Amino acid sequence: MRFLKKLFPNIYIGLILVFLYLPITILIVYSFNSVPKSFLWGGFTFRNYITLFSGSDGKEILEALLTTLKIAAIASVVSTIFGVITCLGLAYLRKRTQTLIMSLTYIPNIMPELVTGISFMLLFGFLGVQKGQFTLICAHIAFCVPFAILSISPKIKQLDKNLSEAAMDLGATQWQTLRLVIIPEIMPGILSALMLTFTMSVDDYLISNFNIDSSTQTLPMKIYSMAKFGVNPKMNALTTILFAAVFALLILSNLTEVKDKNKKNT
Repeated sequence: MRFLKKLFPNIYIGLILVFLYLPITILIVYSFNSVPKSFLWGGFTFRNYITLFSGSDGKEILEALLTTLKIAAIASVVSTIFGVITCLGLAYLRKRTQTLIMSLTYIPNIMPELVTGISFMLLFGFLGVQKGQFTLICAHIAFCVPFAILSISPKIKQLDKNLSEAAMDLGATQWQTLRLVIIPEIMPGILSALMLTFTMSVDDYLISNFNIDSSTQTLPMKIYSMAKFGVNPKMNALTTILFAAVFALLILSNLTEVKDKNKKNT
């Protein structure tokens, strides 16, 4: 009976992992398929990766990728800065006020992206702002700020207030206390906020579709337009590269946390 009690949870976890990663595994495998636009295996090849950024399609994919990375980088950095400022400000408010404001910041997290995308489209139309990369960056920042707050606020709550008071008693200014004491203590939350908001911005399709002009495409919009014409091996190769990049960032983040814990223990 004890063996069965241990076996069933392992089987359950295994099935969940298979359900989550089997589609990604199939995508990676077929990115090396030599038969284009087919689910039939025709042999192993790197041709899909070699021809990914060649030709007119490759140029459009590269432009969409660079546009997406630029927008995601700006949105993640700005939203994380706003998240840090918001969390630091909330730390000095009363608990009731904190609870009220945090409840308001949680609403965009659970609100459908469709509502956010249409809302900003109507806002920019009301203000007479022409849609383009600027409007998309503003929409992405507003979309990512609540997620940044969600990542940083636990670290702020864990922060010992005596540290800042001790630093100021020893002669540190408020700016020095913030830069040398508070920011290093909440740095894991800041890094997780940067990674989360960057991923959310890169992955977004709905908000981008409503708040950008027809002359510019983000990578999700380009992939969606390619998917309309069937299974494209270039699309498989591109998404495989993105998955590998995210996986590498996740490993680096975990290694950094492990090193920090080892330094603190020693």
